[in-house]
Amino acid sequence: MTVMAARNSRATSGRTQFRDIVARRKEEIGLGYERLAARCVDPESGEQTVKGSWLHRLVTGENVEPPSYEMLRGMEAGLGVPVGVLQDAASAQFFGSEPVFSESAEARAFLADADRLTPTQREAIRALMRSLTEGH
Repeated sequence: MTVMAARNSRATSGRTQFRDIVARRKEEIGLGYERLAARCVDPESGEQTVKGSWLHRLVTGENVEPPSYEMLRGMEAGLGVPVGVLQDAASAQFFGSEPVFSESAEARAFLADADRLTPTQREAIRALMRSLTEGH
């Protein structure tokens, strides 16, 4: 779980972090809204958690209710994006929260993936990153 600093909810206008992730993954997967929604099944309940119409309104910038955690779990399955990344992006877009450690959704996704590595694998990745960034 990430540490967040809450901000005034009025500051969320114009924020698109969550919408951007959903739109990008929809494009990458190549499915329409209804077929994508059908993939968004909460693994705990076995229920489809979002409707195609909600996804359409989200991606096209219309007003939508913020997603529940159950919706995010289903979207993790449907979009192939870690629930923590979706949660951070939704918190930023809908509630004005900011992750303390990174602004980048890609960095958060990398950190989520890193949690699945062994300590030896993580150290190898850190060494690679240090060698790539030396002198920059």
